[in-house]
Amino acid sequence: MRDGTESFAEIRESVRALCVEFPGSYWRELDRERAYPKTFVDALTSAGFLSALIPEEYGGSGLPLSAAAAILEEVQTAGCNGAACHAQMYMMGTLLRHGNGAQKQKYLPAIAAGKIRLQAFGVTEPGSGTDTLSIATSARREGAHYVVNGQKIWTSRAEHSDLMLLLARTTPKEQVNKRSEGLSVFIVEMREALGKGLAIRPIRTMMNHATTEIFVENLRVPAENLIGEEGQGFRYILSGMNAERILIAAECVGDAKWFIEKAAAYAKERSVFSRLIGQNQGVQFPIARAYAQMRAAELMVTEAAKRYERGEDCGEEANLAKLLAADASWAAADMCVQTHGGFGFAEEYDIERKFRETRLYQVAPVSTNLILSYLAEHVLGLPRSY
Repeated sequence: MRDGTESFAEIRESVRALCVEFPGSYWRELDRERAYPKTFVDALTSAGFLSALIPEEYGGSGLPLSAAAAILEEVQTAGCNGAACHAQMYMMGTLLRHGNGAQKQKYLPAIAAGKIRLQAFGVTEPGSGTDTLSIATSARREGAHYVVNGQKIWTSRAEHSDLMLLLARTTPKEQVNKRSEGLSVFIVEMREALGKGLAIRPIRTMMNHATTEIFVENLRVPAENLIGEEGQGFRYILSGMNAERILIAAECVGDAKWFIEKAAAYAKERSVFSRLIGQNQGVQFPIARAYAQMRAAELMVTEAAKRYERGEDCGEEANLAKLLAADASWAAADMCVQTHGGFGFAEEYDIERKFRETRLYQVAPVSTNLILSYLAEHVLGLPRSY
């Protein structure tokens, strides 16, 4: 099967070679126990893949977003799960674009060297969901600190991260001119904060995703950990969302490729009624359609990444990439189960695990319905629906 991106061939080959060391048996064992793939994440870190977007001056590779997309796509194509660590790539943008020199010097070299992890993103709350502007977590300035109170949910990898980017309201909603004002972003050093105002509760989910609920009570965060200007946090978060959508879309393309390759290989060797099932158009056509969907999504991911790297407005392309890729991976997953019949539900084939994992991207990090609402309003000019 061809690669949609001709560049980064050496990077792709290196990622594939690393992933060979983490076969299906490794992921199945972790899945049974809902355990974090620390060995896999450590290997990606040591190889420098997770510091791809960190500038060279801070110890990273200084690569463009499309290189990060290639890395994550190959991880998924190999049957592994980049969700255990992908946030470190797309969260870089907030710190790189809006952090000050002291913050970058303090954290980026240590992240690049693998000494600390930036994996947790505290944005979503139980009462607000995707309505980020309605979050209730507050941060009140007291001298050299901010005192933070609130609750976050679906904060994945919090138990396995040293740093968390936390979004909190520093000005009450009733005191701002625009709903998007009054929110601020903080760097929380989680190991220091645990037991001192920060508590983490794991949430067991249908896939092994290491997600949690976070409780914050009178947590004191140094004022120097405020990213950018107070009250401008929502703008900073938004600036990283296009990168997040593009990278997640690349992962979905990788998932789709894995399902398609798995299904095609099985259809060429499985014989029923004295003939290969791959001879039947009822089996062929769904595989071919899944391939067509994957290729369309792959091309949109490439286009979105190029526009992002040129510094152009890529909101439409990033959202389209996420929508098309999530749909393509989910369609390919369903097709792969159907092609394998009963064996698609057997743990040893890894299909049911990947099926559960890729289902997530119809909902997170942004639901397909919210993307459709964005396209309707901002691209097609239809009235706002929410």
